[in-house]
Amino acid sequence: MSVKEAAKRWNLSERWVQKLCEEGRIEGVQRFGRSWMIPKTATKPNDLRRKGGDSHVQPPA
Repeated sequence: MSVKEAAKRWNLSERWVQKLCEEGRIEGVQRFGRSWMIPKTATKPNDLRRKGGDSHVQPPA
């Protein structure tokens, strides 16, 4: 999936998803030129800014 799709699915900004990709915090992410490709099976990384790292997002039904 694209950064835009991941941002919508995980309720994050596109820039934040790009940052997670750059930091290698999304398992299986690959870069193609200037674009990031995120596996559809990838899960939202824990938010390390929050105590306990909760993601506060329900998995899609």
